[in-house]
Amino acid sequence: MQLVLGSASPRRAELLAQIGVVPVAVRPADIDETPRKDEQPRIYARRLSVEKVAAVAADQDTAVLCADTVVAVGRRILGKPNDADQARTYLKLLSGRRHRVITGVALKLGQKIWQRDVVTSVQFKRLSESEITAYLASDEWQGKAGGYAIQGRGAMFIPSINGSYTNVVGLPLAETAAMLTGAGFDVLGSWT
Repeated sequence: MQLVLGSASPRRAELLAQIGVVPVAVRPADIDETPRKDEQPRIYARRLSVEKVAAVAADQDTAVLCADTVVAVGRRILGKPNDADQARTYLKLLSGRRHRVITGVALKLGQKIWQRDVVTSVQFKRLSESEITAYLASDEWQGKAGGYAIQGRGAMFIPSINGSYTNVVGLPLAETAAMLTGAGFDVLGSWT
């Protein structure tokens, strides 16, 4: 079975490669990612993953994998910041508190779609103004939900997580591998 990754995220491709899964193609889904009025973060992540996988064309015997990662503070969804000012606002909101990172993962094979979501609780330390300013100057916040990257410099702000580390990076590997295996993709066979 072949796999298409329906995501432009280099982190998702790197994570799949970490477990030996290399997609035959990358075809990012082009959908409207605007949250609906009063949409809960978990519902939003689920919905986007399913809409993305449905939007990517593939042969009947080619699996398509899509995901969407959301950073949530309570009911508030923190997407990818539009600019440094919005990233600063996000970092100040995350400072000294816990938040959730939710990734919706969807897999399509023919007409069948599998979907699940994974939640990780992330604790941020209290950030100083100089830490926020330096982080913003690094530009690492760009293109990252919540305005930070746990796999980069942002790791120094996170004393603890409860749940999947790879989920916070952008794709929960244990759950994704199980989903692929359940659909008939030979994840272990890709190791040889």
